[in-house]
Amino acid sequence: MTALTSAGAAVALAAGTLVALGSVPAQAAAGATLPFTSVEAESATTTGTRIGPDVTQGSLASEASGRQAVRITAGQRVEFTVPRTANALNLAYSVPDGQSGTLNVYVNGTRLSRTLAVTSKYSYVDTGWIAGSRTHHFYDNARLLLGQTVQPGDKVAVESTGTQVTVDVADFEQVAAAAGQPAGSVSVTSKGADPSGQGDSTQAFRDAIAAAQGGTVWIPPGDYRITSSLSGVQNVTLQGAGSWYSVVHTSRFIDQSSSAGTVRIRDFAVIGEVTERVDSNPDNFVNGSLGPNSSVSGMWIQHLKVGLWLTGNNDNLVVENNRILDTTADGLNLNGNARGVRVRNNFLRNQGDDALAMWSLYAPDTNSSFDNNTITQPNLANGIAVYGGTDLAVRNNLVSDTNALGSGIAISNQKFLDPFSPLAGTITVDGNTLVRTGAINPNWNHPMGALRVDSYDSAVNATVNITNTTITDSPYSAFEFVSGGGQGHPVRGVTVSGATVRNTGTVVVQAEAQGAATFRDVTATQVGAAGVYNCPYPANSGAFTLTDGGGNSGWSSTWSDCSTWPQPGQSNPQPDPNRNLAKGRPATATGSQDVYTPGKAVDGDANSYWESANNAFPQSLTVDLGSPYAVRRLVLKLPPSSAWGARTETVAVLGSTDGSSFSTVVGAQGYRFDPATGNTATVTLPATTNLRHLRLTVTGNTGWPAGQFSEVEAYLTS
Repeated sequence: MTALTSAGAAVALAAGTLVALGSVPAQAAAGATLPFTSVEAESATTTGTRIGPDVTQGSLASEASGRQAVRITAGQRVEFTVPRTANALNLAYSVPDGQSGTLNVYVNGTRLSRTLAVTSKYSYVDTGWIAGSRTHHFYDNARLLLGQTVQPGDKVAVESTGTQVTVDVADFEQVAAAAGQPAGSVSVTSKGADPSGQGDSTQAFRDAIAAAQGGTVWIPPGDYRITSSLSGVQNVTLQGAGSWYSVVHTSRFIDQSSSAGTVRIRDFAVIGEVTERVDSNPDNFVNGSLGPNSSVSGMWIQHLKVGLWLTGNNDNLVVENNRILDTTADGLNLNGNARGVRVRNNFLRNQGDDALAMWSLYAPDTNSSFDNNTITQPNLANGIAVYGGTDLAVRNNLVSDTNALGSGIAISNQKFLDPFSPLAGTITVDGNTLVRTGAINPNWNHPMGALRVDSYDSAVNATVNITNTTITDSPYSAFEFVSGGGQGHPVRGVTVSGATVRNTGTVVVQAEAQGAATFRDVTATQVGAAGVYNCPYPANSGAFTLTDGGGNSGWSSTWSDCSTWPQPGQSNPQPDPNRNLAKGRPATATGSQDVYTPGKAVDGDANSYWESANNAFPQSLTVDLGSPYAVRRLVLKLPPSSAWGARTETVAVLGSTDGSSFSTVVGAQGYRFDPATGNTATVTLPATTNLRHLRLTVTGNTGWPAGQFSEVEAYLTS
């Protein structure tokens, strides 16, 4: 046997998920209080092969916890050092598509009689109708009661019996003894349910629910098979002996459009057989409404399309202390009309879409929150997404290892369908920790930030307060402001305060939308490329203003070239002396006429143009070059068409390094534009010029009573 060797560096536990020491600062714990402790395979000893780290979409390592895992083949093993007293093991793993097998399990060198079954049955999901998706959802989870109690420092190993297995992470848990039947409850077995899982227990569950109105349905230890969904569930408690003991096998548990409410679901498992994502099928634990004043707690939900897809009246619903694993789509979605819903202290792993989402379709979600949840490895979308809604909160969550098409947290006006209620009121995003979140969006061909505010289909006009955020090891940017639908809608009303950013791959702020945000007490270290990428998309859509509220440090530089995307770890490039520094940069003006907006003067197209308000001299156009430059030459253009008659514009050139205090660089003088010579004019700047913000103030125009430029070009060469 090959000697066991250490496969990774020391690790430390943060709310149930292990991350490398030195990667995350000491901080108040975000995320859920979990009944288990996780150990990464790459931190264990192994005779296998470590894979990763890798963030490339479609790679096995990119979907792994920590972006790393260990691959073992026949006879190879991963040996974990037990971190806590435990009698149960849950293992996240992957096997090649179309294969299944078993893992031997060893405790302190002694092989258990029980094996751990592994399969690709629930993995390798394709969603070709989702733009940018590729085969994903490579991992699965398998659990085992060890039959004995292990202590901290003991060794638990898993060994391949023949199938290649990629081992990701092990959860060690001390599972309490099975609970007893509550007095006065109606047992499903008394109505004919089969705890062996062989018979169909659907009618027995229905009969027990009918008999227990106002009381409790008891689900004893066992495996129960339900072949069609339950409905008419109201004014009843469904209770099991614990999620490791009472297991319901069904892909559709509750499906109902309305309920009188007061439904309590607690302490059992619902494990489905969903192997693909079919959005027209209600393959969910709960589909629809539980009614007002209901709760879901202590559940183990696995192998379904969605954990809870909630529509209708779910007022004051509480969803807490649950595990939602291996869903092919969302973990939970408040699909409009949610009022006073609290989703807290849950653990979600390996979702095929947003792990937690609020989507204000048909009616706004209001006064609802996601609090203290731990989310890891959503593999096609966001950890947490808020799509519209009023007065919502996302607080004290821990999100790690998002993949393609996903940020750690997204606050968005992407509507998907109508009628949609955009963001309104106050959106609170407070105390969240994001680890290795953000990814390349293949549809945009550029990154999505760890925390994204997105005016996708309409302007963001809500008050968005982002406070006390920790962002660590983002492969790309930390904060992103974008209009993802490509329409250039503005993002307004955002304040970011009290943030710590460490080891971000590219930039701290990725600003692509017009609008503004205030930053206060945002500190950054180990910034990969530059502090700020501020390049509007589309190029003529308007500028994004970053207001310095004080206390910021470590991210003052700006990416200099809007024609390129910074790559992780790439330093800010030295400017090409022949490059037009103004092209694609944010532009503003004192006024604009009709569609002739400031961005048209820096879009690289001499046939489009900016025109100021008419008959209102003086008028100014200001371009933010992104960083201070020793600009030596300006080229001013009007459309080259002969339809533009010759004219003289009186222009003064001003400059600023901070955007607030401007000084004159070249005093006002007339510049002749003539289509016979290309309708261009050149301005030579003094050798001492150093400016970031370039302002052209127009006080006269012999051809039209307004300032007009089709292109403003700035060069380092004279």
